[in-house]
Amino acid sequence: MAHIWDERKKGLEEEYFHRKEQQAMEKLRQRLAAQAPAERDASPRCPKCGEALEEVSVQEVLVDRCPNCKGIWLDPGELERLTAKEGSKSWLSQFWRIKDRSEEV
Repeated sequence: MAHIWDERKKGLEEEYFHRKEQQAMEKLRQRLAAQAPAERDASPRCPKCGEALEEVSVQEVLVDRCPNCKGIWLDPGELERLTAKEGSKSWLSQFWRIKDRSEEV
């Protein structure tokens, strides 16, 4: 009998978070709709929270950073340039090489 109640609790919890997620997405849609079209297209937006991204320099590579959620977003080729600048001993370079080898297999 306890198993049924655990499943019910889990279902209610999932329903709650789904509702919260839908409300957050609706708020974001309303906020984006309220902005002027020129303002929306002026700069790239954060995929996570929708805030305008700002460019920051990391090891002489311009990457996009969200001032709201502090996420870092890379354009194509930026990760390769960052790993090349760090040298072959860095953890990022080693990770990148492991990823490349696993795709070859």
